[in-house]
Amino acid sequence: MPLSPQLAIWLRSQQHDAVHAYQIGFATAPDEEIFEHAIREERIIITADLDYTRLLVYSRLSKPGLILFRGGNYSETEMLNLLKLVMTSVPNNELENSIIVVDSKRIRKRKLPIEN
Repeated sequence: MPLSPQLAIWLRSQQHDAVHAYQIGFATAPDEEIFEHAIREERIIITADLDYTRLLVYSRLSKPGLILFRGGNYSETEMLNLLKLVMTSVPNNELENSIIVVDSKRIRKRKLPIEN
């Protein structure tokens, strides 16, 4: 949340096991609950919510991976194009244990866990 369900639909079309938070009853769930669910289910979180970065830093865990969209309000098409770029430029095994920060100009990757 608050990203479009179309991202999950596209990911499934690319053979990824993707779900949107609302599809699994997490539309109004606190970030911590979604975070814990992602750990249990071994999922990567895709979001524009900075709170997930905080949760990852404080947890000192190497998972779940995080794809974080920053830098503005993207249209659904822009966000999908940026996600496609991430998926073609970052290997799957690195997505699982990294924070990927995406904006309109670049993609940055930081390996987890993040040391303080």
